[in-house]
Amino acid sequence: MSDNKPTVVLVHGAFADSSSWTGVIPKLREQGFPVLAVANPLRGVESDAAYVAEVVNNVPGPVVLVGHSYGGVLITRAATETPNVQALVYIAAFQPDEGESVFDLSGRFAGGKLGPDTTNALVHQGAAKLSIKPGDFAEVFAGDVDAATAAILAVTQRPVAEQALAAPFGGAPGWRKLPSWALVAKGDNAIPAAAQEFMAERAGSTVRRVDASHAVAVSQPGVVADLIVAAASA
Repeated sequence: MSDNKPTVVLVHGAFADSSSWTGVIPKLREQGFPVLAVANPLRGVESDAAYVAEVVNNVPGPVVLVGHSYGGVLITRAATETPNVQALVYIAAFQPDEGESVFDLSGRFAGGKLGPDTTNALVHQGAAKLSIKPGDFAEVFAGDVDAATAAILAVTQRPVAEQALAAPFGGAPGWRKLPSWALVAKGDNAIPAAAQEFMAERAGSTVRRVDASHAVAVSQPGVVADLIVAAASA
């Protein structure tokens, strides 16, 4: 691996885990990029972002920080505490501004199918954790993934604390000071494509678009890897 290449730090989103990057990681490594996939706690924006920041600050040298879905919220926050981050990459992800929540941003635009009708809530220690109903998972999250793989993703999904999706973003977003790239998944039923377009335009991101579901890193890992490489090579 070249010492001149930044480390790519991947942050998965809600209803997923680090294995969602399985197809992307070898494509990055083949091109000489060191890669680290963070185990996102999915418990709350501030605590999750602090954890991501701690991981990044322990990486020697420059970093390209990549977030999928809710992971985009975390890289936006963590980037303000990580001086070694040189670029942000949003993969079908949220790019919040101060005061905005995941629920707020996804609810502004039509087309989303993630909501009370398609999620289950488990109350643990007085706090709700959300998961996508297995019967709705493919349609909401992984519409272009083969049925067998989508079924496995539904079973292995990690619940997210409701408060993580409802909490307003605090502070200035990292995309105000760093260059950013955004991959818009045009067939996304979890985050409407219109929401992704709005956030990317506001952030001044370099945008690429693909006909894909929310699980674009699983269905089209090559497209995802190509965008990350473009950001890392800019």
